[in-house]
Amino acid sequence: MSYLQPAEFVTKMVDAGESKIYMSTRDTLIRAFMAGAILNLAVVFAITITVKTGAALVGALLFPVGFTMLYLLGYDLLTGVFMLTPLALMDKRPGVTPKEILRNWGLVFVGNFAGSLTVAFIIAVVFTYGFSTDPGVVGDKIAGIGEARTLGYAKYGLAGWITVFLRGMLCNWMVSTGVVGAMISTDVVGKVVAMWMPIMLFFYLGFEHSVVNMFLFPFAMIMGGNFSIGDYLLWNEIPTALGNLCGGIAFTGLTLYSTHVRTAPKRTIAHRPTVSLQDPRK
Repeated sequence: MSYLQPAEFVTKMVDAGESKIYMSTRDTLIRAFMAGAILNLAVVFAITITVKTGAALVGALLFPVGFTMLYLLGYDLLTGVFMLTPLALMDKRPGVTPKEILRNWGLVFVGNFAGSLTVAFIIAVVFTYGFSTDPGVVGDKIAGIGEARTLGYAKYGLAGWITVFLRGMLCNWMVSTGVVGAMISTDVVGKVVAMWMPIMLFFYLGFEHSVVNMFLFPFAMIMGGNFSIGDYLLWNEIPTALGNLCGGIAFTGLTLYSTHVRTAPKRTIAHRPTVSLQDPRK
């Protein structure tokens, strides 16, 4: 695999963040829609494998196929733009303002949610033969996740909310590392390998991804989940999205940018005289 040095791929990160801000509304929405749809088809794929094999590690091992597909096709997830676009502001790229960044985040959120919701309805119809039968063991498993990750957190109150937030931070630390991983290499195999590792880690550990949850919770509600839209927003989507934002910027974007682009001045080491090995009396 062709490897780029950190200073090179971090510059690519800044360029990518700038290009996303300048992208047209239409293209931003289309790319976000497709990203949400593909990622959540991979969620269904991974959960199906986990249920049928009884091995969560196998599902986590194969889940990154969705992320690699959408990234190679140039689609955008909210978690990725959370990390990339602020770098263009930090680098003082022309025309990049907080308002433009918020505009990009809003469009990507809408596109991701629309793609995720579309897949949720399609999978619900497929699993139930047009709502004429129960969704089966895989459908029940997916629906159960939605209830467990809302009411399950709500029973702990503020501690539960903080837990979701922190899981969201850890999630986007890994997911945004996957985005960066794709920029480390210049060939497809290298990109896939570098993306695969952190994405597998986040999924297996059960961290909270705002776009994945845009599918899980609507699907659970379609299947009759015992929680409300308010429960979903308050006890999952909002703290997850805020955690994703903080984790992507703090643990990935800011750290890489500050140490590989805005590097600190090099240390000055005092010169020490060379010690002669000869007898000083000569």
